[in-house]
Amino acid sequence: MPHWKFFKEQDIIDVIAPGYAVKADEVEKARDFLLHWNLVPRIPKNIIKPHFLHAHDDEQRFDFLKAALLSKDSRVIWSLRGGYGSNRLLPKLAKLKRPREPKLLIGISDVTSLHTFLIQEWGWSTLHAPLLDRLGKKLVSPRHEKELHSILFGQQTDVEFKKLKPLNMAAKSIRSMRSKIVGGNLTVLQSTLGTPWQIRTRGALLFVEDLGERGYRIDRMFEQFRQAGLFKSCAGLILGDFIGGEEPATGRNNFKKVFNRWSQDLEIPVFQGLEAGHASIQRPVPFNTPCVLDVKDGRGRLIVKTGGVK
Repeated sequence: MPHWKFFKEQDIIDVIAPGYAVKADEVEKARDFLLHWNLVPRIPKNIIKPHFLHAHDDEQRFDFLKAALLSKDSRVIWSLRGGYGSNRLLPKLAKLKRPREPKLLIGISDVTSLHTFLIQEWGWSTLHAPLLDRLGKKLVSPRHEKELHSILFGQQTDVEFKKLKPLNMAAKSIRSMRSKIVGGNLTVLQSTLGTPWQIRTRGALLFVEDLGERGYRIDRMFEQFRQAGLFKSCAGLILGDFIGGEEPATGRNNFKKVFNRWSQDLEIPVFQGLEAGHASIQRPVPFNTPCVLDVKDGRGRLIVKTGGVK
């Protein structure tokens, strides 16, 4: 597995906007955040241009991504925000020759498309972690900003999640298992199905999260995953944060019923409670790195290697 390099002060950070746009002041707040960490933000001058859907047209968003991937003086690509648009860049990205040195991609939500491609096609490890617009607006608590800093600068080499809840007997019966984590935003992962970049789950723990999807839509996506064989081949399912999606008739979501249904339907271990996704706490989740999951006293503990080296 190719490793990414720990950050050092004055490292150049290539900033991309592969999906939705942000406001001009949010770009500057993202820049200020990176400067506060004593990093050097490289943000294209025209990274945001009026467009009816995206931060820019497809060609320009890909050119920014390509420049970031191929630049020889940086090792990090950090997304401004999510939204929608990254999957439109994959056909062009597939024509690009893999760089000799791996880089670290950071982001969540729509960035799931890029995580999946870089993991599967180039064998890189990536980091599912807060977007720059959120960090720039100081929406990440000091505690969790410190954790992210420690991971990126190499003060810690693994991430520990202590309070995973086993939802079925397959999960409760685990003593210890070794695997890796893939996944991300559930809706974006669904968009990979039937494409050359369909999410591959064989032998991996599949992590999913989402925002604003009602219970029936989550159930439908899980059913499509089952029919596509994704659950049959994976080592387990880990549920991150699911927020929004309230039912019009009750004003409450029915996630608990949906997740209980699937935990009983599936033969693989199902866990809930990983603090990552679109909620207020967005802990970093390393993708495509070694991890260990064990269960003791009715709780799951997941330890994931960051994938970084000096």
